[in-house]
Amino acid sequence: MIQFPDPETANEDGLLAIGGNLEPETLMNAYRRGIFPWFDKTTPILWWAPDPRMVLFPGEFHCSRRLARRMRQPGWRFSWDEDFEAVIHACAEPRGDGNGTWLLPEMIAAYRRLHALGFAHSVEVWFGQELAGGLYGVLHGGVFFAESMFHRRTDASKMALAHLVHQAMAMSWKVIDCQFHTGHLQRLGARTISRRAFLELLRPGNAGAR
Repeated sequence: MIQFPDPETANEDGLLAIGGNLEPETLMNAYRRGIFPWFDKTTPILWWAPDPRMVLFPGEFHCSRRLARRMRQPGWRFSWDEDFEAVIHACAEPRGDGNGTWLLPEMIAAYRRLHALGFAHSVEVWFGQELAGGLYGVLHGGVFFAESMFHRRTDASKMALAHLVHQAMAMSWKVIDCQFHTGHLQRLGARTISRRAFLELLRPGNAGAR
């Protein structure tokens, strides 16, 4: 396990540390401190703690009427941890926007280990027997650190997030971490908070102050 610097010392882009390993103890030590890995095949392992932080408080999720109607249509089914393997490999597939390639084989292996240990989880969206969409992330201390999502049918990734929010509400999670700002997530109800406020949410006993 590597010793991480104080997250508040990350640079302007949020980069905190370089190197180390992806062993379960290292990864969970990072997540407990609001740090996550993100790198590609051209770089060593990079560790991030961005400021501001994009988060979704479950009660602030915006589910449009259109999305709600689609989710009620026949043929759709939603599951939790039913096929983590398929979800993470689907998240790693190349996409039209160029994203997805950061999920290198060593990253996939690392999160598979976390899943086997009960830390990493997946949401699956099925249309009939087809895996139409999904997401995966790490759950710790009432915070779900969302890592990646995918869709193969229209709105399937939004459905996965809606199901995750349902799970969050049922289990009284504090917040869903979305890492970096995107307009897509903002339209679904996510917003940015300061790194310091996010780190406060990670403190044991903090019920999720806004």
